[in-house]
Amino acid sequence: MSQFGTEITADDIVETLSFFDSWEDRYKYIIDLGRELPALDVAERTDSNLVRGCQSQVWLVSREEGGKLYFDADSDAFIVKGLLAVVLAAYNGKTRSEIQAFPIEAYFEQLNLLKHLSPTRGNGLKAMVSRIQATAA
Repeated sequence: MSQFGTEITADDIVETLSFFDSWEDRYKYIIDLGRELPALDVAERTDSNLVRGCQSQVWLVSREEGGKLYFDADSDAFIVKGLLAVVLAAYNGKTRSEIQAFPIEAYFEQLNLLKHLSPTRGNGLKAMVSRIQATAA
């Protein structure tokens, strides 16, 4: 099983974020999600696992078990680690075709996320998604 992700689903995150009135509270929740992600082993923090296009350093590793893909990720920035948790909740434990079919743009729209991130953070988020989708392709 994955270190993270199969316990918390994209639907869980959408539902929980809807309870918060302010974006300050939403950010706190996203950062808390990131704190739940285990740190990657130093040996996995390699150049080949680095996600290009992110303002912060982001590492992503994947493995396949029983026809499903699992991702572990880490970042040197708290908010980015939280955004990774949001992305992993959408993709972890899914088949390659389920990952390709997942409506990630609609998910981000439900969260109203991209409107509340800086353009560089938004681009980094898209780079994370692209890396996962490329892995699944």
